[in-house]
Amino acid sequence: MANITLQGNTIKTNAELPEVGSEAPDFNLVDSDLNDVSLANYKGKKKLISIVPSLDTGVCATSTKVFNEHFAGRDDIVALIVSADLPFAQKRFCDTEKTDNVQTLSMMRDRHFAKDYGVLIEDGPLAGITARAVLVLDEDNKVLHAELVPEIAQEPDYDLAFAATKPNSAKAD
Repeated sequence: MANITLQGNTIKTNAELPEVGSEAPDFNLVDSDLNDVSLANYKGKKKLISIVPSLDTGVCATSTKVFNEHFAGRDDIVALIVSADLPFAQKRFCDTEKTDNVQTLSMMRDRHFAKDYGVLIEDGPLAGITARAVLVLDEDNKVLHAELVPEIAQEPDYDLAFAATKPNSAKAD
């Protein structure tokens, strides 16, 4: 269990993020075309996983746009934005914001992702959705970087995430 804050008030997640050096848990999420996807869909690529409560908030939207801009033209990595939003809302956001360098994934069919990654908020007004976190996985799904953002209304540390996504980078933390 980890403690984070929401506007200064302590809330708890169900567990800790996967540790740097460990193998990331597989997942079953839903893409914008309502297809089930797992880590196997991204085999052979590095993965940046940005976990956000909802794309319908300012900080989540901002971080998604930052990742979209940063990964333009990179074909060695996939930027995955995971939220509790429905795929229809995620697609509308991406179309409106022209974020075509990221892939949104929804937890609509299965909340195991949030539990397995230790980001399920257990109490407070956001109970049942995710904390804000960023993970970078290598081509074999080993965790290179893991950040649980301590204040949910705060943006992640982009510099650390970007350092872990550089070609041929090993361990950023």
